This record gives sequence, structure tokens and C-alpha cells, in this order.
Amino acid sequence: MDKSLLYGIGIVLLCGYFVYRSLIQKKNNVKEAIGGIDVQLNKRYDLIPNMMKSAAKFMQHEKDIFLEVTKLRQNAMEATDPNARFKAEQELSHALHQFKLTAENYPELKSDQSMVAAMQAMSEVEEHIAAARRFYNSAVKDYKNALEIFPTSVLAKFIGLKDIYPFYEAEEVAKARIDVNEYFK
Repeated sequence: MDKSLLYGIGIVLLCGYFVYRSLIQKKNNVKEAIGGIDVQLNKRYDLIPNMMKSAAKFMQHEKDIFLEVTKLRQNAMEATDPNARFKAEQELSHALHQFKLTAENYPELKSDQSMVAAMQAMSEVEEHIAAARRFYNSAVKDYKNALEIFPTSVLAKFIGLKDIYPFYEAEEVAKARIDVNEYFK
């Protein structure tokens, strides 16, 4: 065999290895991003019962909100499919937003130190969840690009990688246009 042919085969194999390595790294980055979201969601799940206990003593007649948040928290924790999980998390986020609005109607609740600390912690967790979702979407974009752009797309099909990770999208309520004039009436 000719040495140049061996060098050519070696270069093709080396390039194949680097493409393969890149694809696997991108797939694992998506999984890491999902794990990062899970860490932040677990913080939220742990915080919700504490916040609800603090508020419950002040808001006895608002039990429906407590029950709904608890149910949605459980649904979100049990969701396994990424689409189902995103939907459950959106519903939970909406319910928590409603809870915060309801809590603002109770002056004694706003002054309770444990409730204030819980609300501040919840705000921080929500910011961390948003950052984790941005990281996830970035990792999904890189993975999808690798699956669709030549030459990595050829190897991705050959080794059986599939486009199974959806982008996280904000709920419809969050996409709605806000009329600031409503706040000045």
C-alpha cells in the first residue's frame, strides 16, 4: 500500500473521530443543561412548601391557591418527557405568579420575615431557572445545528443521533404584550 493512501485514511479516520467527539459532546451538553434546570427546579420544589406554610397562617381563606400550587408542583416533579415537563413548569410558574399577586393583598404577610425571605429566595430561584433555560436552549441549538449541518449530519445519522430535544419556549401569557398604561389608571 502506498504511504499517501495510508496517510489519507488516517486523516479521514482522525477527522471522523473529531466529528464524532464533537457530536457526543453536544449531546452531553444538552443533558447537562437539563440537569442544570433540574437542580434549579428542585430548589423551587423545596422552597414552595416552606413558602406556602408561611403564607398559610395568614391566608386561611385562599386554600385553593395552595392546593393548586401543590398539585402543579407534583405534576412538574413527575413529568419525564421534555415537552410535558415544560408544560407542567409553565403551569406551575403561572400559579406561583398568581400566588405572589394574591400575597400582595395581605399587608401582614408582606411584613412577615419568613414570608419576605421565602419570596426573595423564590425570586432568586426563578432567575436561576431562567438562566438554566437559556443555557439549555443554547445547548439544544448547538446540538440541532450539528445534526443538520454537513459533515456532522452524515455521521450523526450513521450513529443514530436524533433530534429529540425541544427548545424551551415561554408560555403564551408571558408572550402577551403589556400595556403599561393599565398600571397608571
